[in-house]
Amino acid sequence: MRDFTWHVFTKTGDIEAYLLYKEMDALGSADTPPSEIPEEGTGGAPEEAVPP
Repeated sequence: MRDFTWHVFTKTGDIEAYLLYKEMDALGSADTPPSEIPEEGTGGAPEEAVPP
Protein backbone atom coordinates (compact mmCIF):
# COMPACT_ATOMS: atom_id res chain seq x y z
CA MET A 1 0.00 0.00 0.00
CA ARG A 2 2.87 2.36 0.81
CA ASP A 3 4.32 1.90 -2.68
CA PHE A 4 0.90 2.63 -4.16
CA THR A 5 0.60 5.95 -2.32
CA TRP A 6 4.09 6.95 -3.49
CA HIS A 7 3.19 6.02 -7.07
CA VAL A 8 -0.01 8.10 -6.89
CA PHE A 9 1.97 11.05 -5.51
CA THR A 10 4.65 10.89 -8.20
CA LYS A 11 2.05 10.66 -10.98
CA THR A 12 -0.41 13.27 -9.68
CA GLY A 13 1.48 15.47 -7.22
CA ASP A 14 -1.42 15.02 -4.79
CA ILE A 15 -0.29 16.27 -1.37
CA GLU A 16 -2.81 14.00 0.39
CA ALA A 17 -1.15 10.95 -1.17
CA TYR A 18 2.24 12.20 0.03
CA LEU A 19 0.97 12.84 3.56
CA LEU A 20 -0.57 9.36 3.67
CA TYR A 21 2.74 7.92 2.46
CA LYS A 22 4.65 9.74 5.23
CA GLU A 23 2.11 8.65 7.87
CA MET A 24 2.39 5.04 6.76
CA ASP A 25 6.19 5.35 6.83
CA ALA A 26 6.08 6.69 10.40
CA LEU A 27 3.76 3.91 11.51
CA GLY A 28 5.98 1.30 9.89
CA SER A 29 9.06 2.55 11.74
CA ALA A 30 7.37 2.86 15.15
CA ASP A 31 8.99 1.02 18.04
CA THR A 32 5.72 -0.65 19.08
CA PRO A 33 5.00 -3.90 17.25
CA PRO A 34 1.47 -4.05 15.76
CA SER A 35 0.45 -6.80 18.19
CA GLU A 36 0.99 -4.43 21.13
CA ILE A 37 -1.08 -1.52 19.79
CA PRO A 38 -4.40 -1.42 21.72
CA GLU A 39 -7.62 -1.65 19.76
CA GLU A 40 -10.19 1.14 19.90
CA GLY A 41 -12.41 0.95 22.94
CA THR A 42 -9.85 -0.94 25.06
CA GLY A 43 -7.72 0.88 27.58
CA GLY A 44 -6.86 4.55 27.30
CA ALA A 45 -9.37 7.28 28.00
CA PRO A 46 -12.85 6.31 29.19
CA GLU A 47 -15.77 6.43 26.80
CA GLU A 48 -17.69 9.72 26.67
CA ALA A 49 -20.48 9.81 29.21
CA VAL A 50 -23.98 10.14 27.78
CA PRO A 51 -26.22 12.49 29.81
CA PRO A 52 -29.35 10.85 31.28
